[in-house]
Amino acid sequence: MNVIQVTQYSEKILEAINELLPQLSSSAKPLTASELTEIIQSESSHILMAEESGKFYGSLTLVTFMIPTGMRAWIEDVVVKENARGKGVGKLLSERAVGLASEIGAKTVDLTSRPSREAANALYKKVGFEMRETNVYRYKIS
Repeated sequence: MNVIQVTQYSEKILEAINELLPQLSSSAKPLTASELTEIIQSESSHILMAEESGKFYGSLTLVTFMIPTGMRAWIEDVVVKENARGKGVGKLLSERAVGLASEIGAKTVDLTSRPSREAANALYKKVGFEMRETNVYRYKIS
């Protein structure tokens, strides 16, 4: 299994991401070609895909941003195809994301995961993430 960084639009990538999105969120809408292109062209968004023999088994988005205390990174939208869970796909994606964040110069990599996602939480700890004592707040705009 390989982890690739998506650097250009392809119909195959769009189809793979749109196949994975419902497994991430029941409210996620399929991406359009222009939306995917915008994400790929953004210097702050890095889509990673787990691939083997031309088939895609998972994806993750690494977001990087500069703030006064330095370059930071955030992992979002981690999803592994249901039939590939428990086979190391999430670990490969997470480790590659941490490596890419380091290459970019990030001082930290953060992510959130619901407590009910026990396997995902165990995976993140295994990869080396540490739980922080913090509160996460969300303000919904429309």
